[in-house]
Amino acid sequence: MSLMSKLLTSTLIATVALSAAVQPTEKVLLKYVKRNIVKNPQVKVNGLTILEKKKHKDLAGWDIYLTTMDLTFQKKEVHVPETMFVKDGLVTGHLVNLKTGNDYRTEIKPTVPKSMYNDAHLLFGNKDAKHKVLIFSDPQCPFCQEEVPSIFKAAKENPTVLAVYYYHLPLLKLHPVSGVLTRIMHVAQHEGKVDIVNKIYSLKIDAKETNATKIIAAVKKHSGYVVTKTQIDAKEVKKALKEDANAAAKMMVSGTPTIYIDGEWDKTRNSYLNLIDSK
Repeated sequence: MSLMSKLLTSTLIATVALSAAVQPTEKVLLKYVKRNIVKNPQVKVNGLTILEKKKHKDLAGWDIYLTTMDLTFQKKEVHVPETMFVKDGLVTGHLVNLKTGNDYRTEIKPTVPKSMYNDAHLLFGNKDAKHKVLIFSDPQCPFCQEEVPSIFKAAKENPTVLAVYYYHLPLLKLHPVSGVLTRIMHVAQHEGKVDIVNKIYSLKIDAKETNATKIIAAVKKHSGYVVTKTQIDAKEVKKALKEDANAAAKMMVSGTPTIYIDGEWDKTRNSYLNLIDSK
């Protein structure tokens, strides 16, 4: 059972009435969360933030609220995304297309805020490139290994067309080794050795490996890059990785690779190819 399952209860068949006259403010939606979403008595609901209000072409009359719930669970603060659909005093967490079976909850993500396109996360391409590609990725994720290096290559070859902004999201339950690898990648990038980030995607290593000395040695053998344990254990490095994880939570990212083109989620993961073809 996932952490989210422990924290929440299913809202698949629940549509809850709000007062039709009440605007769905953060305060109103927070009350809905406390009453209908978080049922685990061990979880304390501290607050709720509306990240963005959106519309969808298929959902006439519905307002879509993308939010983050601020919770305390087992003495730890966690930030859990929650999507809410509101119309005529009704609120629900899921709207399913009966013809296709698609749950619109899985179709919608927040728009990338401009603040996330910063120099610290610019990896390849020019900052004034025509299009911005933002990536959340884990170098040991098989889907990332298939897709992400191709995006890197496209940006390197078309720097005025594509700028790639990169955020680390190691999936530690699946690939514990990525905890160290992403810190190595962060140090390399901030030394200006951005090609090391790309090379680590082709590193063959046991996904369960957690010994930092062995991982550092494997990276050196594979790429020639030399880094020390002291460097990757630095407070500023760990802080940067935590900030990337917080950014993923705010963007409602749950898997890798998650890719955005010019601020909007690219479900296909390859829309950047159209941008190159049309340059």
